[in-house]
Amino acid sequence: MFTTHLKHVALTAQAALAALTLSLAAQVQAEPTKVTYLLPAPPSLPAFAPWIIAKEKGYYQAQDLDLTFIAAKGGVDVAKQIGAGNALVGGAIGDTPIIVRPNGIPVRTVAVLGGGGVTMIATNASENIQSIKQLKGKTVTVMSYSDTTYYALLASLRKAGLSKDDVDIQAAGPSGVWQLFSASKAQAMAGVPDWVVNAEDAGLKYSLIPREQVFESMAQAILASDDAIEHHPQIVRGVVQATLRGLQDIIDDPKAAAATFARAVPAYAGKEASLEKTLRLYVEYVYAGQPVLGRIDPARLDTVRKFYVSEGIVPREPKLDELYSNQFIETSSAAK
Repeated sequence: MFTTHLKHVALTAQAALAALTLSLAAQVQAEPTKVTYLLPAPPSLPAFAPWIIAKEKGYYQAQDLDLTFIAAKGGVDVAKQIGAGNALVGGAIGDTPIIVRPNGIPVRTVAVLGGGGVTMIATNASENIQSIKQLKGKTVTVMSYSDTTYYALLASLRKAGLSKDDVDIQAAGPSGVWQLFSASKAQAMAGVPDWVVNAEDAGLKYSLIPREQVFESMAQAILASDDAIEHHPQIVRGVVQATLRGLQDIIDDPKAAAATFARAVPAYAGKEASLEKTLRLYVEYVYAGQPVLGRIDPARLDTVRKFYVSEGIVPREPKLDELYSNQFIETSSAAK
């Protein structure tokens, strides 16, 4: 009887220990992995709505990730920081690995957010500029000389037979880029849809250079280091899948997405109508035309790569298969 009692105590202790172990395991499991995600500009910009909405709606949390967004100085800087091991993942434009890979920076695009290019070239409507060629002698603002939109502008100029010396390109930062333009201190601006709407809200009437004249670069992208892809694939996959859910929400309902973004970024409270206008520009010009959400088109990437090399924007042609990876794009779920 005593032995039976001891056995019972031992079993009870074992059960308690097992329960405690499970409880501790659950706590460890419930603790999401902290991830620093570098953005090319301040995270409060509507350009980053897919990421902000994904975080606000708990999509990263659902992937057991706790993302902290930190602003770098443009897409090329993001790539350099990732390549140096300061972060596993970050955002730039799909072209960015073409620019940095020849310099030994080991990063790839692991998702591209849309089938269009994110760079728009807007002009002051009063200037009556209809073509890239008419930018000769004009002042054009960009965010920075290390942002990929700047390289897209250079490529657009070269495509029209102009060099960067034919125009006065001013790097003005994420606010100055549209403020100088809206104040008529620049006749044109190369940048993202956010800044076009900002300039319009500031009272400027604008025109957009036709899309076929603007260099067919790529949309915003998620970049990861070779090391992260090899050694932390679950983190990369989680970031990609959660961000694409945020992107899908915007495509499905820009108005509701604007409300979610304004909730996450209080500075936009009361500005939902303007925000919706920006998101609709993205849906129409940038996010559209992608059969499988997030998937990188190697043929398009190859075209961009060849153009950059032929025009001397990059010194040599990096290998195509070193520029991207589609391994984190789930065709079945992404195509829904």
